[in-house]
Formats: sequence, structure tokens, C-alpha cells
Amino acid sequence: MQRLCDTITALFDAPVAVAATDPTAPQPAPLAEEAAHLHRAIEKRQREFAAGRAAARQAMSMLTNAEVALPILAGEDRAPIWPEGWQGSISHKSTLCLAVVGQSGALLGLDVEEDTPLAQNLIPTICSDTEIARIAGAAEGQLAKLIFSAKEAAYKAQYPLTREVFGFHRLEMRLDLHEQAFEASFTQDTGPFSKGDTLTGRFCKGQGHLVTGVTIGHSEMQQI
Repeated sequence: MQRLCDTITALFDAPVAVAATDPTAPQPAPLAEEAAHLHRAIEKRQREFAAGRAAARQAMSMLTNAEVALPILAGEDRAPIWPEGWQGSISHKSTLCLAVVGQSGALLGLDVEEDTPLAQNLIPTICSDTEIARIAGAAEGQLAKLIFSAKEAAYKAQYPLTREVFGFHRLEMRLDLHEQAFEASFTQDTGPFSKGDTLTGRFCKGQGHLVTGVTIGHSEMQQI
């Protein structure tokens, strides 16, 4: 698992740490301040929440070389509220939870998916006609899953700036499979972003999962 985390760390254009936990295994209980968000949550959600916070604090401790016990609260939109001086992103599937954190001020977006094709009936929901034309062929389902994950990572990275909920067609992806990279372009003005503004990211695969990462660093934020 450490090898996968090291590979994921390289997806980000900022000093970060990545940690992984298993949401099916026992994890440290959420801190008291965090537990208030779980009083109506189903058991699966409680396990995922605990695994995500555990992974995030592990990553924070890796950067500080000391145990970190800071609460990571959740907003009404369920997005993590990071402690002052921290930025990060959390993602999980049924058997894997990942967290990336940093202290540089760069905004981070992380997504993990099972490395399987996207269901055919979901492709038009996730992908634009232009994207579908680009990925047409035998690998269409796999590439559509990559586009889905890349859009999730880009959405998470930009959300602290826009605080705007929007659908998959607000971003259009251009994949670079050789470089394991992608570009996400806004299809309309969104918060401080103008139509055509582009976010960049990278992806990797390992242990049956697909992982995407997006960094919005100081230079990008100064241009907005």
C-alpha cells in the first residue's frame, strides 16, 4: 500500500502527503467535534467517515513528523473543513480510503475509483459529445471511467474557490494517456473561473484502483 501512496503523491504539484486506510477494518473513532456530524449517518457512512479522517490525520502526521489530532469537520455540503493552515482531499471506495494533505496553500482534489469500465448507460451523463467522440473504441468504458474520476478530482480542487455545485458537463476533459495526465476546461463562467480556464491533473492505477489528482497552486490562484 505504501508504494501506491508514493505513486499518488507524485500526482500533485505541491508538497503533500498521502495515506490510505481500509474502511472495512476498525479505525480510530472520530474526534468528539467530528462525531456530531454522524448522529444520523448509516453504519457504512460512519465507517467511511472514520477511515477518511484517520487517513487524513496519518498524512498530516507524516508532514509534521508528529502526531496530529486536529478535528476535520464537515460543512453542510459534507465537504471537509480543513484546520487552519491545511488543505486536503479525501476519497473512498468500498475497500480503500485515500487522503492527501498539504500546507503550501495549494488546493487539492483527489478521487479514487475501481479500475473497471463505466457502465455504458452512464457515459452520456458523464461525458460530452466531444469527449465521447475522443474516446470511441474498444476502451471507451475504461476511458469514460477515467474522465469521470478526473472530473471528480477537478471539482474537489476548485470547490473551495467557487462553492458552486454543478454537473459533469461544466468541465470538459482532454486526456493524455501517454503522459498519464489530463486537462479540465470550464465550459462556462464559474465563480472566479472564466469559460475556457483549464485545470491540469494526473492519474495512476494500482491494486485494482484508478486514482486522479488535481492541484490548484499559488500561480493559478493569483491569475483568477
